[in-house]
Amino acid sequence: MKRLLHLIQTSLVPAGVMLPVMVNGCEFRTVEVAGKMVTVCQVDVGQEHVILFHRDDTGAPFKRFDRINDWLNPRGERLVFAMNAGMYHGDFSPVGLFVANGKELAPLNLADGYGNFFMKPNGVFAITDKGARIIESSEYSKLREREKVLLATQSGPLLLRGGKIHPAFNAESKSRLRRNGVGLPSGGIAIFAISDEPVTFFEFATLFRDKLHCPDALFLDGTVSSLYAAPLKRNDFRMELGPMIGVVEKVMSP
Repeated sequence: MKRLLHLIQTSLVPAGVMLPVMVNGCEFRTVEVAGKMVTVCQVDVGQEHVILFHRDDTGAPFKRFDRINDWLNPRGERLVFAMNAGMYHGDFSPVGLFVANGKELAPLNLADGYGNFFMKPNGVFAITDKGARIIESSEYSKLREREKVLLATQSGPLLLRGGKIHPAFNAESKSRLRRNGVGLPSGGIAIFAISDEPVTFFEFATLFRDKLHCPDALFLDGTVSSLYAAPLKRNDFRMELGPMIGVVEKVMSP
């Protein structure tokens, strides 16, 4: 499988902006929101092998991107892209729904509580046999009835729902953190984004709405937000992680 890795720098490109880097069905680029740079990975979910990771064959949490690669390598595979994919408890178990390889490993969480996860409406990012979906958490049972869920992770809050920004977000907020999330411009494409500089919730939501043209988007986490991007030679480690999502490719034999 050949890769196309073209990074073209020209005087027309603003400082700090990266033109698209293509690897099969993944496109990496940077965009700007409120004067802050954000790295995005656009994934063709029909073409790419997207996996949710949490524990290895022994039941131990992966915690780091390197450990996922160590687990994949004997299988003749490697990561192209990965990102933390939802909030987790102190034992690294998911706070909400977690479905991997079609199996539900943690149940849907519709409880009320404190913190970003419980900022209603929260939501679920899923890939089904019909494509990618971002839905409000209480709608998941109906989705499961209509479509075969291949993977799903629950987080919160929803950044966008039907093009509308979460009602709790304040355009004048001064609370800025490094944040990551996922949005859907269509059922066949998922766009994962991580801010390279601290941003507010409102700014992050407008990124997905105005720059990435996603009517629906879900916040995955903040502060711990981390990215693995092989073509960018990027392998973040800020702290150990719970659920992670990644795109995997086969390694070519010599």
